Amino acid sequence: MPRARFLIWLLLGAVAATVHAAEPGKSDALGARVREILRKTPLVDGHNDVPWVYREKAKDHLDQIDLAGDTTRREKPMHTDIPRLRKGGVGGVFWSVYVPTDFAGPRAVTAVLEQIDLVKRLAERYPETLELALTSSDVRRIHAAGKIASLIGMEGGHAIDDSLAVLRQTYATGARYMTLTHWESTAWADAATDTPAHDGLTPFGELVVKEMNRLGMLVDLSHVSDATMNDALNVSAAPVVFSHSSARALCGHPRNVPDEVLRRLPANGGVVMVNFAPGFVSEGVREWNAARNAEEARWESLFPGDEERKKKEMEAWRSAHEAPTATLGQVADHIDHIRSVAGIDHVGLGSDFDGIDHGPVGLEDVSRFPDLLAELLRRGYREEEVAKVAGLNVLRALGKAEEVGARLARERPPSDARIDEVQGDAKPK
Repeated sequence: MPRARFLIWLLLGAVAATVHAAEPGKSDALGARVREILRKTPLVDGHNDVPWVYREKAKDHLDQIDLAGDTTRREKPMHTDIPRLRKGGVGGVFWSVYVPTDFAGPRAVTAVLEQIDLVKRLAERYPETLELALTSSDVRRIHAAGKIASLIGMEGGHAIDDSLAVLRQTYATGARYMTLTHWESTAWADAATDTPAHDGLTPFGELVVKEMNRLGMLVDLSHVSDATMNDALNVSAAPVVFSHSSARALCGHPRNVPDEVLRRLPANGGVVMVNFAPGFVSEGVREWNAARNAEEARWESLFPGDEERKKKEMEAWRSAHEAPTATLGQVADHIDHIRSVAGIDHVGLGSDFDGIDHGPVGLEDVSRFPDLLAELLRRGYREEEVAKVAGLNVLRALGKAEEVGARLARERPPSDARIDEVQGDAKPK
């Protein structure tokens, strides 16, 4: 090759290498912007199910799961541990104190108190990293000190056993939101995934919301029916949250929030914290899950009790029907949609990590939050908008709930109403 052509070839190669290297530089620049946002702003995850993992896998024995270690090495790998929380820039977590709906009455109350106790013991076990937070100002203070704020979110109104007194005591022990229902309706509120029994909230259900307002406790509308959503918005004097729900316009699961409700959020001040569960993110995944469930039910009806035959047939079905995946980009699409309908002040993050089998591609665990925020920047979000999504919106809602609670506590005493006095014999079906 002549010398001149050789020099030109070298020059072109150097230019090509520089251009190729620019892409990682661009990505690094986005990462640096995200890190700066999270240095100033607590990233608050609205829903993480680690407490239930301790109950289900370790019977609440803290020494059996080392959250400071690598929890991916467990038989069932977890999505959460302290090193990955740090890597993900997490500044605060609402740890879900979940109680299954088949726990009823005093058993449910005991279980939720045990879950609350576990969250407190986790903070005591890892004091260099975790600290219990009871207020929005606590979260900011703890984040500024370089630690992760541990908040408590109670998942499932059945855990109060139809008692306003129990509700007050769960607040006194640290719970700062309560999801009004879980998968099944309560005696006073309809769930999204159950046959409607009340057309929303009953009169006692309205009292529950009002008492939560008086306490300064966030009303969480994830899991509730559309009618319950609307009734709660009609009744609540403080912002509501959806601790782990997405946009129904993009994925038709009844757990997601319809546009009709999204349009009401600006007047209320509420926040939808987008869920990462693939079946709530991707319509393709939701449809595949529904088809799989129908196929399982079909084989169960044809060969009841024959688990071997059912397993064989389902393996064949899965081989013929490849499972789709959800992606980080689709989660960002949900944020985009909620922003476009309700506004940037009404969207946050509620991962549902360790309560789901797996996250979307690109959002596999708690370390990946910065990648989602970088995607928002890539889509043209301003840094102050990303900060709102990361945590400022939910902290504003919690702070407003605290203000409303302080005012209402001065105006009226705790309600001593009992469910049978308000609506007669109204136990769940």
